[in-house]
Order: sequence, then C-alpha cells, then structure tokens
Amino acid sequence: MIVLYYTPFIHFIFCGNCYNNNINHNQLFYMSNEKKLEWVLRIGVAGEFLGHGIFAIQGKQAWIDWTQQLLGVSPSFASTFILIVGILDVLLAIAVLVRPVRPILLWMALWGFWTALLRPLVGEPIWDFIERWANWAAPLALYYVYKMRK
Repeated sequence: MIVLYYTPFIHFIFCGNCYNNNINHNQLFYMSNEKKLEWVLRIGVAGEFLGHGIFAIQGKQAWIDWTQQLLGVSPSFASTFILIVGILDVLLAIAVLVRPVRPILLWMALWGFWTALLRPLVGEPIWDFIERWANWAAPLALYYVYKMRK
C-alpha cells in the first residue's frame, strides 16, 4: 500500500477547491477508480509535455535541425520556433494538472502524434515513431475520460 503524506500540495492535487465545494476531506485518499485513472493520465501527460518542453527550451539540437530540415528555415528561426514550442508545452503541462480542457487535450494528442511521426520523416527508424505512441495516446485517453462524463 502506498502511503501519501499529507501536504498542502497533495491536498491541492487531490482535493482541488474542496473548501468552496464542501467536499469531505476523507475523499482525499479514497478516490474512485475513475478518479485514480484520471489522475494517472493527468500526471503522465503533464510529465511528457513538461519533459519535452524543457528539452525544447534548452534548445535540443536535433529538434532544431529537424525543424530546419522540414521547414527549410534558418537556424535562428528554428531555434526561436523550438523555444516557443517548449514554452507552450510547459504551459500545457501545467494546464493539464490545474484544469484540463477537452479541446486542449485533443491538441496535445494531435501534437504528440505529429512529433512522433516526425521521426521517420527526418530519417529516424519507424520504431522511433512506434515507441512514442503514448505521447498521443495518453492525452487522447484523458480526452475520452472527460468526454464519457458528459
């Protein structure tokens, strides 16, 4: 059994705005399976976009080269483009933790699919695309979790 120590951060993550919504604090550690699935997907998607976003902000050279190759742009434009993409990815990672919205999740799924597909387009093995299926499948799964609730 995993024991979570109570902290304000853990409280925020699992309980959100419980004070304003009169939610019983015992629900903090007794979530439904659906809620657990939601949080596993939210954390996984956030981690993926945060990690890729930080790589982009750091100016990962391979990604800059791929941008130049695919778009036929200068190195400075490609670097700026990758930086902007990185900042957007970090913001999306935060958004999926704070308040996920279905259209944003669809965008994340499409972006994850496109960036996985880029690998074979720039000459990497097809397996680099296949191993990244979770990059688009996890946001898409989270999208459907929210869609089923409506």
